[in-house]
Amino acid sequence: MKILVTGANGFVGKNLIAELKNKGYTDIFEVTRESDCSLLERYTKECDFVFHLAGINRPKDENEFMEGNFSLASQLLELLKKHNNKAPVLLTSSIQVDKDNPYGRSKKAGEDLLFNYYYETDAKVYVYRLPNLFGKWSKPNYNTVVATFCHNIARGLDIQVNNPDAMLNLCYIDDVLEEFLRALEGKPTMQDDFCVVPVTHNIRLGELANLIKSFKDSRNNLSIPDMEDDLRKKLYSTYLSFLPEGQFSYDLKMNCDDRGSFTEFMRTPERGQVSVNVSKPGITKGNHWHHTKNEKFLVVSGEGLIRFRKIGSDKIIEYKVSGEKLQVVDIPTGYTHSIVNVGENDLVTVMWANECFDPNKPDTYFLEV
Repeated sequence: MKILVTGANGFVGKNLIAELKNKGYTDIFEVTRESDCSLLERYTKECDFVFHLAGINRPKDENEFMEGNFSLASQLLELLKKHNNKAPVLLTSSIQVDKDNPYGRSKKAGEDLLFNYYYETDAKVYVYRLPNLFGKWSKPNYNTVVATFCHNIARGLDIQVNNPDAMLNLCYIDDVLEEFLRALEGKPTMQDDFCVVPVTHNIRLGELANLIKSFKDSRNNLSIPDMEDDLRKKLYSTYLSFLPEGQFSYDLKMNCDDRGSFTEFMRTPERGQVSVNVSKPGITKGNHWHHTKNEKFLVVSGEGLIRFRKIGSDKIIEYKVSGEKLQVVDIPTGYTHSIVNVGENDLVTVMWANECFDPNKPDTYFLEV
């Protein structure tokens, strides 16, 4: 299948082309503002499907709205008619078509043009009135407030929140791509005469700003956002895509002594915390037990011996562990436990606890195994 994509360098276009290639589509005709006009002539003759994504949303002159959102669509459709090519055409429109402003009017004119084309040619057409889109490769101060907030907050720049209670309707780029692929297969999600993206999210502007700020703070407090929240998960992925080059990494606080080190890696309120423990040869750590706190130990390097003794019992249970064979050991409640480095090199253990450490309620009681 030969697929024509206008606006190929735009936010949606770049994501769409990348996903089309992931799905095995190789004959993709890419049209940008810099493309030679003769290319559009050839592409409209050969293509089997059209994604018309090109448009204008922040021009220097209001007259550019109609030029970018109507005239190009008109040229595209006229060329398809010239070549008697009834390839399906997908048009990206906007939820602002109902607003009486230059942008909304230009998008509405593009829609009307496409529907008239359908009545005239009987070719399949798909119109998507998209809400505020967000995701990787979007442009700050152009595509969406999400991109602007992510870009600025990641760089320590100010953001502007005029009305924190303003409600936003957001849609994630990957959900748009999923729907576009359905349309490519002739199975779009329809509502009345329009195609719709089935997954959208509502959030207040002030809440959005605070949420993205929390992503930046997570490097200091080691928190991980709740990934069961679909919008939060998508926003966090978007935020990470805006990290400045050279700032992908960040330091952790290592608590070091002559026995080795203990370093917290991440914390979650609902999934506990993960830490990395390093023990020098011959060193024993632990010798304590917990009422409710439970843990999992995973030795990833070195050789260790994990020992248990149930409270009130003299019986000792031992597990020999090493980085040569990755094995998780559960640390049950009510058992005093320790881990000994029995090798010649550092013992490195990844430790998970079901709750984050609270110095006011440590639930940790010293008792030798």
